[in-house]
Amino acid sequence: MRRFFISFMLSCLFFSCESGEPKLQELRGSVFGTSYGIQYFDSQNNQKLVQAVDSVFYAINASLSTYLPNSIISRINKNTHVKLDNIFIEVYQASLSVYKDTEGRFDPTIGGLVNAWDFGPEGAEKDLDSLRIAQLMTGVGFNKISIFDNELQKSNNAIYIDFNAIAKGFAVDEISKLLDRFGFHDYVVEIGGEIRTSGHNIDKNKDWKIGIDKPNFDGTQSMITAIELKNQSMATSGVYRHYWVNDQGFRYAHIIDTKTGFPSRTDILSVSVIANQCMIADAFATALQSMNSSEADTFLKKHLDLKVMLITAKPDGDLELKYYNGFPSN
Repeated sequence: MRRFFISFMLSCLFFSCESGEPKLQELRGSVFGTSYGIQYFDSQNNQKLVQAVDSVFYAINASLSTYLPNSIISRINKNTHVKLDNIFIEVYQASLSVYKDTEGRFDPTIGGLVNAWDFGPEGAEKDLDSLRIAQLMTGVGFNKISIFDNELQKSNNAIYIDFNAIAKGFAVDEISKLLDRFGFHDYVVEIGGEIRTSGHNIDKNKDWKIGIDKPNFDGTQSMITAIELKNQSMATSGVYRHYWVNDQGFRYAHIIDTKTGFPSRTDILSVSVIANQCMIADAFATALQSMNSSEADTFLKKHLDLKVMLITAKPDGDLELKYYNGFPSN
């Protein structure tokens, strides 16, 4: 499961003000196996908002969590007939769109391989070899599933679906809609590194400034750059935090190549994507991370609507930042 940490460039979380004037409120906690942070301006902590946020998280988990045995997606993966809810349908439709746009680079049916390589809820398979990977690949292909009569149809029972690479972005979108309905216009929503901002930082009278992590394999955390983000979403995917090393010392990245079933080998260490919808940014970040920099360069020249920053590893070990389609360079 991907967990990336983006630092909010704030001088303080709370500041004194006269009664009735807005001050920065913050909600933090754990969800979807990662952390979340919601910051908004109000005169006091809004308990109704807190309850509403919990309800949104509960509904998304009940639909999309592969870690909950009775969720809709878990029952589908067990080949049980179950009626779909609006959450599942919306995420399915968005996934299908990105699947087509990326020619299969983004494919939630890769879940069986994610589990086999020990990056999912099922645990690693012992003695995983090319023959077993080929067998698991028979269940890969988002074109092998469809929705009919409000149920998911699978071409074979080996298909295992995992929306993890889009679900956190979807959750950011849903919490942002919730804040809008509550009448808040200046806020930041972050879930596991996927983020959306609205309005500006009232305290500083500036747009929200977001820091992007430098790829550090030693586990330390530092920023490589910071950008202003206004009324947009950004998702980041990388291979430098979540990987495992086998007995021979080979490092396996958590992004599985949907064409081969093996962990991706790439010179791209991190991808940040800016888009209007966070779930779209989330999905494209995963797809781009599975490419090498040459493939990503070709792809992004054809998809000018995606603002992207790549952090790549040069042959000498230095890092290089590459900007595409108007991604802010500072």
